[in-house]
Amino acid sequence: MKKVLKVTAWIVGIAIVLIGSTAAYINFAPAPTYDPPAIPDLKVEVTPERIAQGARLASVLCVVCHAGKDGKLSGQEMLDLPKEFGKIYTFNITQHPEKGIGKWTDGELYTFLRTGLRKDGSFSGIMPKFANMAEEDVYSIIAWLHSNEPKLQPSEKDNPTHDLTLLSKGLLKFMFKPLPMPAKPIPLPDTTNQIEWGRYLANSSFSCFACHSADFKTTNDLEPEKSGGFYGGGNPMLDFNGNVIPSRNLTPDKETGIGNWTEAQFVTTVRQGMRPDGTLLRYPMLPYGVLTEAEVKAIYGYLKTVPAIKNEVK
Repeated sequence: MKKVLKVTAWIVGIAIVLIGSTAAYINFAPAPTYDPPAIPDLKVEVTPERIAQGARLASVLCVVCHAGKDGKLSGQEMLDLPKEFGKIYTFNITQHPEKGIGKWTDGELYTFLRTGLRKDGSFSGIMPKFANMAEEDVYSIIAWLHSNEPKLQPSEKDNPTHDLTLLSKGLLKFMFKPLPMPAKPIPLPDTTNQIEWGRYLANSSFSCFACHSADFKTTNDLEPEKSGGFYGGGNPMLDFNGNVIPSRNLTPDKETGIGNWTEAQFVTTVRQGMRPDGTLLRYPMLPYGVLTEAEVKAIYGYLKTVPAIKNEVK
């Protein structure tokens, strides 16, 4: 009996040492670095059409997170991220040559938007990566970043470095990795195929799945359908006051999802911010009037095809 207890004590002791060593490594070892990426020789033609499309995409993907108190996209603390990630700050993406992205080439911008890698090999694990976005839409975002948009004019604002928790450091070391460059150019979707178009808009363009799946920790940017709880909602997001606002179940489950919603109800909710019961959306969900009615109908059509998940989100 004493021998069994002794062996058990040894096993427990070794386990404690291993856990403690792993935690210490995660907490104190520097963030992973990667080889500097191959930057494509790219020059995006800036046209009014691209600027307009880039502004539409950015209004959903960039503006809210990067909005600074100076009225420009100079970055801020992300107060709507769960506290378990620590204090996360978005970066200055104005055209300032030193504090912002004024000196970034189009190839560097393209690489960062696709992979999350900067030219020196440093990696942004928090920033969404648009691995499946069509070339033309990525070019449109780059064109918009070069535009005369007042919010993009140079700001000298510096933001603090992230104050990451042990969880965030572990995710960056073991789970959140740079994404590969597309093997070939990605075309725009066939807009006459509503399901294909809706899938592109929801997953590849506006990244609806990221918030409306189970948790940011299990989001799969490269293969969205493999995200945990794909469109089943429940992701514990926050409003600016720190209140937990879990994302809604958008699967076609009739009891806990949007299975009983009509197309018209979905369009009104997304574009005008009013739910079928007459209540208004709450932040972090916003009304997106920049999306056309046809686009929202396509997203609705696609969501009706995803596997239903019974998940009541209170």
